[in-house]
Order: sequence, then C-alpha cells, then structure tokens
Amino acid sequence: MITIAAGIIMLGILVFVHELGHFCVAKYCGVKVLKFSLGFGPKLVSKQWGETEYMVCAIPLGGYVQMLGEGVGDQGEEGTIDPVEEQRSFAKKSVGRRMAIVAAGPIMNLILPFLVMPIAYMIGINLPAYLDESPCVGYVVESSEAADAGFVAGDCLVSISGLPVTTWTDTGPALVNSAGEPVHFVVERSGSQEEIILGVDNGSLEGLQSIGLLPQQDPVIGGLAPDMPAGEAGIKEGDRILSIGGQPISSWYELKDVIQLTGGEPTLFEISRGGEPLEVTLTPRKQTDGGDFLVGIAPHQSFVFKRFPLGAAIEAGADRSLELIELTLVFIQKLFAGHVSSSNIGGPITVVQIAGQAAQTDISSILSVLAFLSIQLGILNLLPIPILDGGHLFFYLFEVVFRRPISLRAREWAQQIGLILLVLLMVLAFYNDIVRIIGS
Repeated sequence: MITIAAGIIMLGILVFVHELGHFCVAKYCGVKVLKFSLGFGPKLVSKQWGETEYMVCAIPLGGYVQMLGEGVGDQGEEGTIDPVEEQRSFAKKSVGRRMAIVAAGPIMNLILPFLVMPIAYMIGINLPAYLDESPCVGYVVESSEAADAGFVAGDCLVSISGLPVTTWTDTGPALVNSAGEPVHFVVERSGSQEEIILGVDNGSLEGLQSIGLLPQQDPVIGGLAPDMPAGEAGIKEGDRILSIGGQPISSWYELKDVIQLTGGEPTLFEISRGGEPLEVTLTPRKQTDGGDFLVGIAPHQSFVFKRFPLGAAIEAGADRSLELIELTLVFIQKLFAGHVSSSNIGGPITVVQIAGQAAQTDISSILSVLAFLSIQLGILNLLPIPILDGGHLFFYLFEVVFRRPISLRAREWAQQIGLILLVLLMVLAFYNDIVRIIGS
C-alpha cells in the first residue's frame, strides 16, 4: 500500500510541475486558462477559482491545462469566442508565444532536478561504499557473459570502449554509451593489461552485474531472518562465514551454491566472531514452494554517508542532473537505432515500484528518484510525436518555416496517429512491467 501511495504522490508531483509550467507561461502571455487538471477521467475534486477550474481526476497518469482557443470544441480555435476575449485566445498568440507555452511543461521537468538534487546532497546521501572504490572484480558469475568472455576474479577495469573508469560509479555511463555495440574492456591482471570483448548481443545496459561482474562481497552476515535456521542456531550479525561442510568460503556469492549442496542435511558452519573461530551446526530449510534451501541470512552492506556544503551541493546536483539527461538521451538514441531492446522500457508499474522503494528509505533517495523520473518525463514529452508537447512544437516549427499553420484537419489526423503510437507504447510498457513482476 505504501508503494502504491508513494508512486501516485510522486507521479502527482511530476505532473503538477509539468502542468504548472504550461499554466504560468500561459498566464504570463495573457492567455485565458479554462482548466487545470491533475489526472484524467471523472472529477474527484473540482473548484472554480477566478476564471480557471482546478481539478483532480480519477486516473493519475497525467494531466492537462486547457486554454481558450486551443484544440476543438466551443472554446477551441474554430469555436465562437467572445470578441472581448479573442485576444486572450491561445490561437491568437504569436507562434513564438505558443511555442513558449507548450515548451514550458517539459522544461519545468528538466529544471526540477537542478533544484532538488542539491537539496539531496545538502541533506546527505547514503551510497554503497564500493561505488567509490576501484572497479576490481570480486566475483564472476558462472556461465555468465563475463565468464564466457574470459573475466576472472581479481580483474581491475581500466577502460570500457575507450572511456577510462576509475570507480564502479564510472562503469554505468560507460556501458550505456556502448549499448548495441561490441564492448571493449581493458583490464589489469597480474600487473599487465589485457583486452576482453563482449559481442553486440550483450546485457551491459543494466550494468556490470547483469553480465556477471560483481564487486567483492565478503561473507559477513548483516541480517538474520526471524524463525530461520541461522538465527535459531545462534549465528549473529557480524559473524564471518569461513567454511560450510568443510568447503572454504571467500565470497558471499559462493554461499548459495554451497548451501544447496547440503541437501537440507545438518551441516557444520565454521564462522569467525570477533576474531575467534566458532563451529555451528544448522539444517538448511527448503522453501515451502519447492525452491532453494535457505538458512535465513543477509549480507553486510557498507555504506558511506556524504553531506555537501551549499556550493558543492549545487555543483554536484547540477553534474548529476546533466549526467542523467545525457544518459537518457543516449538510451533513447540507442533505442530508436535498434541497439537497445524495447524490453528495457518501463511503465507506470515500474515507476510506482521505484517510488515505493525510495519512499521506504530516506528523503535524499526520494528526491533523487524524483529527479530521475522528472528527466524521463521531460525528455519523453519533447519527442516529436503528435499529441505530445514535442509534436505540437513540431507543428509550430512548420508554421515558422513555411509561414502558415498546418491545417486543423491535418493536425487532427496526426494527433490520432500519435495517440495510437502512444497507446501502443503504453501497452508495451505495461507488458514489460508485468513480465518483470512475473520474472521476479
């Protein structure tokens, strides 16, 4: 329930910021605004304030600002408008002012991250400690793309497709830029450098972990599940697992396979607690649905809390916002070029899940996710697809170049096509969301 509520609230904020951009610039340009709506469909709340009706509607997947002389209908551009108010019609404004009004929505979404990210950095953010560490591989997943390509534990990444990488944080943007192309890794191994190449069909878009490269994760217990064998046997948080059934353990990633080999039989766990070796016998428990054997432990995660002063927060926030914009543009370019699978497109369910996860952490995480989603919404709306803001801007650009507007009939046909494309995109996004849920 928290996840759904957080997702709706976050979407509401993004839509409000977007529509507020249209509204404020329209008012500044002297256009009469008839309706300001958050959501579509049946009205839930409605209040007339001055000449504008403000509404909250039942379907929280967008919103709109309806202006005098815009679109079709009695008060649209072909309707009969009171001569006294004709100059306040959207259609009567210069093409430059119309472009400014339409562009204001997505621009507001692109401005928002530059406002909220500095706040997140000033409040302070918790980051996994390994992100600032050298990108040295702690574990290579068996039968993964990375294993098949020749990676081994201990390899330290030097560059990805010509882009130098010095921390794990650097690897994400480098991989996005390589999406749809062979990825050339230069790694340092035993004092010398070697090149490893992943073919075009790779899963690097989702990060190094998706191809089987993981940072070092020591087998130290950070959490215990209630009523599970580990806790019942007396294992405590902070214990380090040294061996299971005589099998030495050097990485957390080795635990799952070794625990499955026990077959659910009582097994000797050798652990280290405060530097002292201990032996504990416990019996892994099979999941009720016939899944894996479990003992009820979670890894210890090291985090670094960073808080920035005002000047540094503004700089870091701006840098992060620009990085997110660049990554989004690269992703869209790769998507349309066919270098990225359409399965990477997420819909409202994914947005709600991301927002819900952020809502259960801290305010900095919430602001970071808000900035990320705001950039997606802003850039999406600038795409030259009829019915989106970018499509309207394309119509007005046509008017600037050819000194005449596109006919209303042509625009209606284009918008119908755009609506079909948008519906197909939404169907694809919902499908991807459902496939991810089923897969997880």
